[in-house]
Amino acid sequence: MNTGESVRIDKWLWAVRVYRTRTLAAEACRSGHVRIAGQPVKPSREVRIDETINARIGDLTKTIKVLGLTDRRVSADAAKAFAEDQTPPAEYEKARNKTLKPLFYRPKGLGRPTKKDRRAMEKLF
Repeated sequence: MNTGESVRIDKWLWAVRVYRTRTLAAEACRSGHVRIAGQPVKPSREVRIDETINARIGDLTKTIKVLGLTDRRVSADAAKAFAEDQTPPAEYEKARNKTLKPLFYRPKGLGRPTKKDRRAMEKLF
């Protein structure tokens, strides 16, 4: 555990396993995917206890409350002592229910596509 009052946000996000690598955490900060109090943050910004962080990871936006500070990577169980996940269940559900929509619709029972249909489909790719 860090004895200081603050830790770099990219280092903290990596240490509590929000991002897999510190490079990914810093890159997310630089591209505006990490916010504190609604403001995008730089990787060098110091994080403090009781701050709430919004971190976008792919399509999921996690809300994390800082409970403790560490600059060393900890196990997943130990990370719970440093960060509290406040992400609403609807956010996880949204990520779970994301499905791919087909590029084109072909009603069932029409049989094999004709040469004209096949060429039209190939234009889409």
